[in-house]
Amino acid sequence: MSRFRKPPNDVFVSTDIEADGPAPGLNSMLSLGSAAYALDGELLDTFSINLETLPEASAHPKTVEWWKQFPEAWELARRDARPPTEAMAAYLEWLKGLDGRPVFVAWPVGFDFPFVNYYLMRFTGEAPFGFTALDIKTYAMALTSRSSYHRTTKDRLPDRWFEPGLKHNHVALDDALEQGSLFMAMFREAMDTASDGVNLADYTEFPDW
Repeated sequence: MSRFRKPPNDVFVSTDIEADGPAPGLNSMLSLGSAAYALDGELLDTFSINLETLPEASAHPKTVEWWKQFPEAWELARRDARPPTEAMAAYLEWLKGLDGRPVFVAWPVGFDFPFVNYYLMRFTGEAPFGFTALDIKTYAMALTSRSSYHRTTKDRLPDRWFEPGLKHNHVALDDALEQGSLFMAMFREAMDTASDGVNLADYTEFPDW
């Protein structure tokens, strides 16, 4: 029996969450949307679910005021909300069904990943992403050779990276698709301009020890 095994490909899971505050546990995650992409940019599958609020948590006053600007998105985020235990169990099952290692991708990852990781650990006891969380804004900063993270904003990125018709509208799945398409355009361009494209050595067999 071979002591070598072929590692699975990365699957980029572009994820957006909507919440009623900035801190998981103190505040609640209201909606979760993910879009899974293959290395070649193919959209593999999507997941979307709304969650009931945590009984011990409370909404942050500033976030409550912020949501008043987006009544339609708020209504969509509260429709058919499921208990967190049920919602995260369904999400975990979806992640495990992906053909590869899930890599969490978001803009900004510092907001979305803590909520998703907290909810997964609290309600399923598992962390399928581990600590693999890729920040699209950081990736954009590197590709555009900008010296300022804060000035690396979407309106300063090349138009060719944006897919027409995809909007950031604070609906979790819509935002996951919008930022996922953006990231995959950046990733594919970076790979196409590299001397040898995707490094196949990253996905060849390695010792299983």
